[in-house]
Amino acid sequence: MKMKLKPINNGITATLVSILFFLTLSANVHAQNSQFSYTQYMDNLTPFNPAYSLLDKAASVNALARRQWLGVDGSPTTFMANVNVPIESVDGAAGLIVMNDKFAIEHQTEVNAYFAKAIQLSPKNFLSVSLNAGIRNYVANYSSLDANDPVFASDVRETKPNLGFGVMFYTDWYYVGISVPELSITSLGTASVQDNNNFKNHYYFSGAFIANIDEDVAVKPATLVSYVQGVPMIADISGTVIFRQVIGLGINYRTNNEMAGIFTLNVSNFHIGYSYQFGLASDNLGGFNMPTHEITLGYRFGKGSDKPKLL
Repeated sequence: MKMKLKPINNGITATLVSILFFLTLSANVHAQNSQFSYTQYMDNLTPFNPAYSLLDKAASVNALARRQWLGVDGSPTTFMANVNVPIESVDGAAGLIVMNDKFAIEHQTEVNAYFAKAIQLSPKNFLSVSLNAGIRNYVANYSSLDANDPVFASDVRETKPNLGFGVMFYTDWYYVGISVPELSITSLGTASVQDNNNFKNHYYFSGAFIANIDEDVAVKPATLVSYVQGVPMIADISGTVIFRQVIGLGINYRTNNEMAGIFTLNVSNFHIGYSYQFGLASDNLGGFNMPTHEITLGYRFGKGSDKPKLL
């Protein structure tokens, strides 16, 4: 779509701002293929696959704040929270996932409720399934760029229902799962700058295992593969070294040329995590780089001795 930029007040400044906006928007669209993504998925996979919530028999609350391109006005920011409540009478769990995502003039809010059920296949093998349903609201305030330009005159406001499901096979030391948490009933149309990626079906494959090196040290490799039709598939590969089930040091590599360092701390029933993500392209390493900061905070309503080592 060819766009004509018109001056607003200070013509040179407005044109430069608009050009920078669309250049950064285009870079973000090509860099991300999923509606939401975060680096510390290995410690809380429930937003990607609610069937994961059954790995722990205790209730929990988790929150995440993510800020990309720190120092750039209008850069992508994400806040996400999920609450999980076990239902022991049916070997199930229920919960709520809330996400708020902003990028320049675009703003998306999503709320999903989920129910998950476990099936015991053998003394240590389980199969869990989940169903989530909710609503997504998407707003793009194009008129805030230039209300006098017909290209930017029409804002986009869409509210759509959402369905999703997940399946996971797990034991006490590994899990594998597949999910479609964003199974859109209808599409957004042709107005979105993001080429409708937010309203396409999102497919995720996940897996992780934990292995003890000795009594005090364990390693936890994990992966998350995401796919959206029409966008290149992206794989996250991570490895975490855990010391005495308290401190975790990890590294994450994403196949779109991004890497992150991860630090986690488990004290009593609290979990705190921080990651620093940066680009690996030659122009990033050798010059201008806009990193991503991510903070997670979780609380588990249960005894520490009951917490599965896989988590």
